[in-house]
Amino acid sequence: MSDTKNKTTQSSAFDKKLNDFFIMIAGLWQFQWQFVKQIFMPPYEVEQVRKHMDELGIKTLPIVSVTGFIIGLVITMQMHPVMVRFGAEAFLPGAVGISIVRELAPVITALIFAGRVSSGIGAELGSMRVTEQIDAMEVSGVNPFKYLVATRVFACTFILPILTVYVIFIAFLGAYIAVVLVQNMTYQYFIDSVIKSVTFGDAIPGVLKTFVFGFIVGIVGSYKGYTATNGTEGVGKAATTAVVVSSLMILIFDMVLVKITLWLWPTI
Repeated sequence: MSDTKNKTTQSSAFDKKLNDFFIMIAGLWQFQWQFVKQIFMPPYEVEQVRKHMDELGIKTLPIVSVTGFIIGLVITMQMHPVMVRFGAEAFLPGAVGISIVRELAPVITALIFAGRVSSGIGAELGSMRVTEQIDAMEVSGVNPFKYLVATRVFACTFILPILTVYVIFIAFLGAYIAVVLVQNMTYQYFIDSVIKSVTFGDAIPGVLKTFVFGFIVGIVGSYKGYTATNGTEGVGKAATTAVVVSSLMILIFDMVLVKITLWLWPTI
């Protein structure tokens, strides 16, 4: 009898979580559609977008710098024994360059950005929601969705590609230092090998998909914060779930975008 009761309780909990998941997906879709409608309606808060881009970019720069450098250093040191085993040591810079440009730099930068920015947006907007600041803006005639949400989503969408390009160059610096440590290779040979191996067909898809990742980070963080409830507990939950959901969606969309990229550019 007790086992049956426990199974029933577990089943009910699973059903509730599944139901909450589909409710969140539906709400996120409606929230995104509202964003699409709002961006074409004046006034256009260009100054707020610039402000958020500066703030998000500068505050995220230190952690992505360290991350990018370590990515280049570690992936090079890990790949070196493998390349030596197959007698392809000379191809090490090119292989590392392609790995960084096509996948490592865009995805890892997006995940770091999600952890740093999505939680911050969720907590900030969640605090404004539970303290009724957003309601006060609506009463005073200000459109809070355009002022608070649209500007942050725009900023995230356009600042992440810039950070990704920066991380690529920092990762190359780390890769070069690793190459110097594991084998005596000149700087000119390293640069020539990378330039010869990495083409625009590698760089363009890798950078372009970060626009999608930036949009995901902005829209998920804004949705979780804008719809937060239950006081300070709801604010903490909004910040936490914003990171989890945005990171998961980045990985899912990366899988889809890689497939689309290979379909559009089969020769890359």
